[in-house]
Amino acid sequence: QGGNNAGHTVVVDGKEYDFHLFPSGIINPKAISFIEERQRKSKSKSQKFDQSAQLKSYFPLYLLTGLKDWEKRLIISDRAHIVFDFHQAVDGLQEVQRQAQEGKNIGTTKKGIGPTYSSKAARTGLRICDLLSDFDEFSSRFKNLAQQYKSMFPTLEIDIEGQLKKLKGYAEKIRPMVRDGVYFMYEALHGSPKKILVEGANAALLDIDFGTYPFVTSSNCTVGGVCTGLGVPPQHVGDVYGVVKAYTTRVGIGAFPTEQINEIGDLLQSRGHEWGVTTGRKRRCGWLDLVILKYAHMINGFTALALTKLDILDVLDEIKIGVAYKLGGKRIPYFP
Repeated sequence: QGGNNAGHTVVVDGKEYDFHLFPSGIINPKAISFIEERQRKSKSKSQKFDQSAQLKSYFPLYLLTGLKDWEKRLIISDRAHIVFDFHQAVDGLQEVQRQAQEGKNIGTTKKGIGPTYSSKAARTGLRICDLLSDFDEFSSRFKNLAQQYKSMFPTLEIDIEGQLKKLKGYAEKIRPMVRDGVYFMYEALHGSPKKILVEGANAALLDIDFGTYPFVTSSNCTVGGVCTGLGVPPQHVGDVYGVVKAYTTRVGIGAFPTEQINEIGDLLQSRGHEWGVTTGRKRRCGWLDLVILKYAHMINGFTALALTKLDILDVLDEIKIGVAYKLGGKRIPYFP
């Protein structure tokens, strides 16, 4: 599902949910939802979903009215990294710096995902297992991490003691939901037969390694993330479903060859209700880019495609599709 930088609008029985951290399967009372190793838990102040859904801040989780007993069917991996308030503050400061230095930013959601991955890669990150074990040790490491960021960003203000007090309270609330994620998945794969659906967030072209770098997210949102995020051996990956709209969209800046900055783009945006669920930003819209789609297939090996929003094109007399790229005047068979 990713961190709370990604949004999913889910409509079930006429009721609309905008999820940012919950797996979409949380709605199904018969399904167990598992937030896995690569995912981040934000302890930010509660976000507004939509006008109809009331919610309450609950560490990484959002309590929605009408969603009963979700705590009993949600499991959190002990290896999941924690996004702190200062990670989110730093995300915003970095965007300001990029704009000032380079005249453009990346267009992040400012949810602290990139800085948290930086902490993870620097081996200074803190995980759910750290929070739930020795709190004195956790506090010491938290203070060190906070001081590192304060030294890098002198204007950054962090209420260290206040944050630690909140975190200690959150720890006891989520403790019943936390499991050893690797063993949980092993049992799920080797125990009584189960249907296991892995839900990914963000598109293939936002993958940190294979996307339109640097205008990407901080994680692997291609199929390899199933193995590295969940600890699932590759031979257990079965069908891979690619989800693609009948036209192409993008939130934020970055390459977009088929973009339509005209009445066509406006029509797709308005008819398709193309707004970023997390940021509220308008999505950029354009014709379906088959080169991107083929590239995503090269990496993910789709066994099937789910084609969505075909009806948005119903009012158009003519539909165009991007079929090839030219580089230096020559047609190329790959995504450059």
